[in-house]
Amino acid sequence: MAMTIHVDIVSAEGQLFSGQGEMVYAPAVMGEIGIAPRHAPLVSPLKPGEVRIDPGQGKEMEHFYVSGGLIEVQPFKVTVLADTGVRAVDLDEAAALEAKRRAEDALANQAADMDLARAQAELAEAIAQLRAIERLRKGKGK
Repeated sequence: MAMTIHVDIVSAEGQLFSGQGEMVYAPAVMGEIGIAPRHAPLVSPLKPGEVRIDPGQGKEMEHFYVSGGLIEVQPFKVTVLADTGVRAVDLDEAAALEAKRRAEDALANQAADMDLARAQAELAEAIAQLRAIERLRKGKGK
């Protein structure tokens, strides 16, 4: 039997996931990190992106989108405190594409109502959502 690590993903809206996994992948600000059981303790901010949990035993990987937050890693527990989060299957591709278009327009037209930092943040979130949707589609095709 493979070793597992307990994973909790919570946001202001509530708990998204609580369960066991053989491996966890998260979008830390310095790059994607992979966490296995007995990982060294770690606390890191997260950037918008996808948190993936591999439950092992041939089961399908769990996918979640987080808009940022924090991850705390202990040897047998991972806690993701997301600013906002949603299961990747619940992401709205049309809304993400529209948000991306609006942010790109605002960046192209600096005189727009939206300030530059906000436009960049919204663009990063929209791109992260679209990547999560694309990765989920690729995984389903296998």
